[in-house]
Amino acid sequence: MNISKFMQQYVNLDSIPEITRTDIVEIIILSFMIYQVMVWIKRTRTWSLLKGFVVVGIIVFFAWIFEMSTILWLFRNVFSIGITALVIVFQPELRKALEQLGRRNLISSMFSFDSSRGAEPRFTDRTINEIVKASFEMGKVKTGALMVIERNTPLGEYERTGIHVDAVLSSQLLINIFEHNTPLHDGAVLIRGNRIVSATCYLPLSDNLLLSKELGTRHRAAVGISEVTDSLTVVVSEETGYVSVAMEGELFRNVDAHGLRNHLSALQDKSQDTRKFRLWKGRGKHEEKVDE
Repeated sequence: MNISKFMQQYVNLDSIPEITRTDIVEIIILSFMIYQVMVWIKRTRTWSLLKGFVVVGIIVFFAWIFEMSTILWLFRNVFSIGITALVIVFQPELRKALEQLGRRNLISSMFSFDSSRGAEPRFTDRTINEIVKASFEMGKVKTGALMVIERNTPLGEYERTGIHVDAVLSSQLLINIFEHNTPLHDGAVLIRGNRIVSATCYLPLSDNLLLSKELGTRHRAAVGISEVTDSLTVVVSEETGYVSVAMEGELFRNVDAHGLRNHLSALQDKSQDTRKFRLWKGRGKHEEKVDE
């Protein structure tokens, strides 16, 4: 049986190779890559598929231990076809993962070099105040709204699906755009810097099965655009009047004015007087994610 061979090959302490510095660096890199893959899997529908793979892996392991040749033969012949089928079935998820990898600066995501002295903010504090004011004014009267704020990823392809506006952002203009029965109220507004560039824009809907069934098209569109770009989207619910924020594929529901202001302020890229280096850049969240 293979049990004795397995014990001799993998459990014998004398067979453990010497670990060098290169091996340690390789382990760190592989650990980081595996962690990122696991985070991606957990955020998509492949999470349930992974649990199925674990079950199949356990079955194959016992089949190899007890020399079940029929099961091993079936696994060898089906495995190559199954990999091709998985790539086809999960093509949208793989595409999103590669898009996110292309947008992310791997060095800056792990290490922080804060030397942005003199950099100008992406938009002004006045713009933040106008967005916050408009969001909660519309929330009071339950006027639905969808506002996408562009960051580093250009939103030109979505901008072209709407009507060109190119106006200075103000709370009065946002409220007027999303007013019921007006020509521009349906769809999303795209914001670039301190200006509204387009209205009635179409956004991709998220197919994330973990999103609450209570959420409507606006919230799914907000999550959808945050999955394929690095934008931040502010959503005002037409049913409840609650304000939510979508960013990096996550939805933060029912945020208050202070929480919305914090999310928007984090996008400003204001200049900092201090230069500092941190070995590891962690992600601090000032806003708790509300359970779906």
